[in-house]
Amino acid sequence: MFFRQHINNITAADDLSSSADNAFPSSPNQRQMAIKDLNEGLQKWRLWLTLSYHDIRLRYRRSVLGPLWLTISIAISLYSMGYLYSSLFHQELHAYYPYLVSGMLGWTLISTLVMEYTDGFISYQSLIYQLKLPYTLHIHRIAARNMIVFFHNLLILIPIYILFHDTAKINTCTLLLIPGLCVIYINAISFGTVLALIGARYRDMSQFIKSIIQVIFFITPVMWKPDMLTGKKHLIVDWNPFYSILEMIRAPLLGEVPNFDNVRTSLVITLVGFIMWYSLFIRYRSRIVYWL
Repeated sequence: MFFRQHINNITAADDLSSSADNAFPSSPNQRQMAIKDLNEGLQKWRLWLTLSYHDIRLRYRRSVLGPLWLTISIAISLYSMGYLYSSLFHQELHAYYPYLVSGMLGWTLISTLVMEYTDGFISYQSLIYQLKLPYTLHIHRIAARNMIVFFHNLLILIPIYILFHDTAKINTCTLLLIPGLCVIYINAISFGTVLALIGARYRDMSQFIKSIIQVIFFITPVMWKPDMLTGKKHLIVDWNPFYSILEMIRAPLLGEVPNFDNVRTSLVITLVGFIMWYSLFIRYRSRIVYWL
């Protein structure tokens, strides 16, 4: 009850701050309602940040270390995998460890976002029924929650920077992580909305995506390097959009600049995502509540 009252207080404050925008309402149509939904979702940033923080606290309630348990479990897995797979792939340990850890951190963020978004509207069905909130708020909530967890998981890199400082560096290139995460966040909102729409309409989509994402993991250079493929096999990397998005995170974490091809592909993906969001969300937004 207290938490719901807290939500109502934040919502009321945001409504007051946006009252000037609603002083001269225009004739409602699907396009205007979708744009209004997007704007209100951005304006209510305090609400979805509060909700995302609450999600993390609720998941690790009564735990001493809280979400750090997830970080510890990932660290143990990655430190173990690094030693094993460096031998399997005949890679130098000092070069492979930073590559693997930074890649897995980025992949965990991307894959978790994709899988959670298929249930994006379904998971908050009761909240959608009870409170009049913009649909994009729930999309921001999922993205913000996973971003918070991602920043927790960056602690795993501290031993890597200390032990392998010759191949994993913190320098000015590391600041490129900020625009890289911005690109990922924008794609999370656009493609996340599309996945949530499809997931609400077709309930089997969640299981389908979870199966597909496992296959994508193995064909994406997360544990292996692109130069291991030669000839036409390298098309697996060249035509893999997940690789370009992943490099927007991994390269800055290693103190490197993402190459031009990855940046260009990421920007094209962002444009495609916006077009898909614009066309599908405008058309099907009014049907979401009936699909739940």
